[in-house]
Amino acid sequence: MPTAAIIDPVSAEPQRLGVRFWQLWSASVVSNLADGIVKIGLPLVAIGYTSSPALVAGVAVAFSLPWLLFALPAGALVDRFDRRRVMLAANAFRAGMAGALALTMVLGLGSIWLLYLMAFSVGVAETLYDTSAQSILPQLVPRTLLPRANGRLHAAEMTANQFIGPPLAGFLVAASAAVAVAGPAGLWAAAIATLLLVGGRFRIERATSTTMRAEIAEGLGFLWRHRLLRTLAVMVGVSNFTTNAVFGVLVLYAVGPGSAMGLTEPTYGLLLTTVAAGIVVGSLVAARIERRLGRARALWVSVVACAGLVGAPALSTNAVLLGAVFFGGGVLVAAWNVITVSLRQRITPDRLLGRVNSGYRMLAWGSIPLGAGTGGLLAEVFGLRAVFAIMGGLALSLLVGMFWVTDAAIDAAERDAATWKT
Repeated sequence: MPTAAIIDPVSAEPQRLGVRFWQLWSASVVSNLADGIVKIGLPLVAIGYTSSPALVAGVAVAFSLPWLLFALPAGALVDRFDRRRVMLAANAFRAGMAGALALTMVLGLGSIWLLYLMAFSVGVAETLYDTSAQSILPQLVPRTLLPRANGRLHAAEMTANQFIGPPLAGFLVAASAAVAVAGPAGLWAAAIATLLLVGGRFRIERATSTTMRAEIAEGLGFLWRHRLLRTLAVMVGVSNFTTNAVFGVLVLYAVGPGSAMGLTEPTYGLLLTTVAAGIVVGSLVAARIERRLGRARALWVSVVACAGLVGAPALSTNAVLLGAVFFGGGVLVAAWNVITVSLRQRITPDRLLGRVNSGYRMLAWGSIPLGAGTGGLLAEVFGLRAVFAIMGGLALSLLVGMFWVTDAAIDAAERDAATWKT
């Protein structure tokens, strides 16, 4: 297992991410591989039960709906209980659901409705697992190493979820629907075995016990009152709105003889892969970008790159040029994610971190269907190029938020956090 080290400026001794981090990293790789297989595999399996586009699309809706319904309670639960145990329970639940669904398929009892149940259940467990994974990290590595740790995790998750999982799902579905569902069950079980190796206690001690409603309100209140966090949360919500508006209709612009770009389906898939490749690379070099540019300047450049990512199709139909822009945009979007997640982990009280993380994720994922729907409506009225131009302009307007996201504001937030943490 590789180890990464930096020099502690105080002790002049190398700091390493440590064995427990790499155990968590390994569990994350396996768990995200299962996620990638399921999210592509279940819609493919659904085609065997129905030819209705709406019913097949409903599988994806069932996956994402829990982030709107359960993200906030999930954050409260993560702050109440041992975070590693929450992750273990979430994966055990997912493995059990997948195993049960595979059994019904073997017995010839499968249906589209059971796929919906599986997708929704996996989504609920995902809110708990992902929120716990972000919240447990400051308990595993020194806060000075959070950018490096988040970068390693993000790169691994993207590789497993976007590169390995989808094609593997195709092979498994080709073997049989039951195999495509049973495979992730085995992977989640393997992730449980790896997580069991992570020693330690990861429950945050609380002075008093309150109701879930009060705890959720406390977490949202902290997020809303903290101007830096509030600004970043709004910016990421708008950013996801623009990207999903564009990528929801890009296929109509790119694929087919009558389209503007005239790409084939495989070429279009390759074009989209450039974004994922950029995200993987960006996750690995985010800490270097942060050190070279400084945090505020790196975030400023990331906003510009996001605007280029969504607006470029309005200016060019050249697939090579767009692929280069998409790759560069992916690199800097990943840098934004690593920098802002690490900052949030540093300046949020440990007892609130689960709730603040879940509030962030609810906003980020909640804007996804809104953006996709808006992109479709705008395309109907104004045409596809107008969608890219409008969303590019909206993404660029996020630079207004950088008036509040400055190095001085970031440093002040970290000083305040250091005061109450000591």
